[in-house]
Amino acid sequence: MADVTVFPSSPALGAAAADRAVDVIDSAIQKRGRARIMVGTGNSQDHVIDSLVLRRDVDWSKVEVFHMDEYIGISPDHPASFRRWLRARVAEKLTLAQVHYMEGDASDIAGEIIRYTRLLLSSPLDLVFVGFGENGHIAFNDPPTALFEDPATVKVVTLDEGCRRQQVGEGHFNDIDSMPKQAVTVTCSGLFRAAQWICVVPDRRKAQAVRNALLGPISTACPASLVRRHPSAVVYLDPDSASLLDLA
Repeated sequence: MADVTVFPSSPALGAAAADRAVDVIDSAIQKRGRARIMVGTGNSQDHVIDSLVLRRDVDWSKVEVFHMDEYIGISPDHPASFRRWLRARVAEKLTLAQVHYMEGDASDIAGEIIRYTRLLLSSPLDLVFVGFGENGHIAFNDPPTALFEDPATVKVVTLDEGCRRQQVGEGHFNDIDSMPKQAVTVTCSGLFRAAQWICVVPDRRKAQAVRNALLGPISTACPASLVRRHPSAVVYLDPDSASLLDLA
């Protein structure tokens, strides 16, 4: 079972998760001379990433950063692009060893998947920030298409209707018709390779997904339930996202 902690607010949750991330990053740098981390780029990750990039006690010049998904066909300057989010919130604020962007608008998507897969598999991945979608997705592994033992590390997926509604509801697109139907994502097995999962899941609209992930069956009906199989996972909640749990 994952280590689960409830914090009084989303900013407090983000600060605590950033503290944990710094410990993981520092440990990796001490052991191997560098750290490789994967950053979740959804709204739920704002507080932890905003706290993390303020930390000057990290040797960021020894940190490589990946992201876990990108919409197919949108440019890196599109307001909803995860490359844009990563660039603005992380890369432009730190001097990093390298940032590995996933090119969702590549002319050869199959080739891009091969390229990104090789990057991910070239060395251990120390840390991934895993958010839970409203439908229980992790990255863009939605319930209809998620595979826990996926033979692929990166793949193209067709986005579930619930996932698409979430993205529109969060303000990333004006309406569902303007949103891409497909994305490139790191798979469940690709995420599972990371030595540490830090799961930052605030907000009441995530409460049912949190309950399903932590108390329901471990099943691709709720891909986030995979957190309970990971050997080193921590889950950070606020009172709203924990509201359907019995933590007495």
